Amino acid sequence: QVQLVESGGGLVQPGGSLRLSCAASGSIVSLIAMGWYRQAPGKQREMVARITSGGGMDYAEPVKGRFTISRDNAKNTVYLQMNSLKPEDTAVYYCNSVVQNGLILYNYWGAGTQVTVSS
Repeated sequence: QVQLVESGGGLVQPGGSLRLSCAASGSIVSLIAMGWYRQAPGKQREMVARITSGGGMDYAEPVKGRFTISRDNAKNTVYLQMNSLKPEDTAVYYCNSVVQNGLILYNYWGAGTQVTVSS
């Protein structure tokens, strides 16, 4: 089992910034990738940004140029720096990790942290 603990959500005005953190612990045999997803009310969960163990990064189009994902491999921690926040960024943000154990990949999710962008 892998546990993911998120922090850093909150209320921010449009144009503001927030930094999310997610620390992974537990039976991490091989951490393939970590990332952030979000789910707004009435919408499906969507990928926001993800980063592989090799440093490859992928961003959703709406956040490109505003959000930056980074990772501390030694701490098994992933960060999401969110700048120029917009009301449409309001959602519950979930941390995700992909762990490989033998030939099987496992997905783990954090409990989520609320991000609200409002004046």
